[in-house]
Amino acid sequence: MAFMVALLNLMLMFSVVSKGNSLSLNYYEKTCPDVEFIVAKTVKAANAVDKTVPAALLRMHFHDCFIRGCDASVLLNSKGSNKAEKDGPPNISLHAFHVIDNAKKAVEAACPGVVSCADILALAARDAVFLSGGPVWDVPKGRKDGRKSKASETIQLPAPTFNISQLQKSFSQRGLSMEDLVALSGGHTLGFSHCSSFRNRVHNFDATHDMDPSLNPTFAKKLKSICPLKNQEKNAGTTLDTSSTTFDNAYYKLILQRKGIFSSDQALLDTPKTKDLVSEFATSQDAFFKAFVTSMIKMSSINGGQEVRKDCRVVN
Repeated sequence: MAFMVALLNLMLMFSVVSKGNSLSLNYYEKTCPDVEFIVAKTVKAANAVDKTVPAALLRMHFHDCFIRGCDASVLLNSKGSNKAEKDGPPNISLHAFHVIDNAKKAVEAACPGVVSCADILALAARDAVFLSGGPVWDVPKGRKDGRKSKASETIQLPAPTFNISQLQKSFSQRGLSMEDLVALSGGHTLGFSHCSSFRNRVHNFDATHDMDPSLNPTFAKKLKSICPLKNQEKNAGTTLDTSSTTFDNAYYKLILQRKGIFSSDQALLDTPKTKDLVSEFATSQDAFFKAFVTSMIKMSSINGGQEVRKDCRVVN
């Protein structure tokens, strides 16, 4: 109960006005007024059992929005000859789909056929951040669910090996700025990475260096010991920052220490603009939180769906 009261109070404090895309802060005010509390209750219950759930939900939402807009296409199952997004290489490690399933079932029981899976995922990502100690915001709602999901399109996701030019291009194609890039990268304060996403930095980096020279040498050796070329464990890897279940600004502090896990993390120091933002967010957690909220609302307002699914895993 205390969580729900805190959520309501903070939503009122940080509420924002939705712009464009026909999304609205009060979209379900009459048709499903309790939707936010239902979703929050489900996410809270899942988090109590598994502290990796918030990172999974935040990543799931990001990966959904970057393909066909925030249309819940990442939730669809593969069918027949069609391989869906969730089975594409960058998404194999996604998990916690059951949390969205449970939330959808609870919402359907209260308001059948009204709330989209895309809106439930956007709300769950917000709740995941808040439950991890991060900011809260009022989520503009009214997204529709998509009918298409193709694993082949997951190559559009920004890769952990991207340099700053590739990152800028990927984000700008979705109407997102360099500020959005740096703020949303802060989502890496939560979670875990398998060796496959950063092995390029600690083995045979280039013709001159075995390890990426932009990495702190001691940290690079640690990563190399975690991810040897031979006899590697299937689930080997490391947390993305030093407080991987707490949403804070530690990620930016580590980048300045040359201890970012991915090439794409360290790349944020490669232009004056992005480097200044990394420094600002490392110094002020409040500045990071405010920027993250603005960028999350902007990113999650990209929509292209057509229906409200009855089951998040299959089209109607």
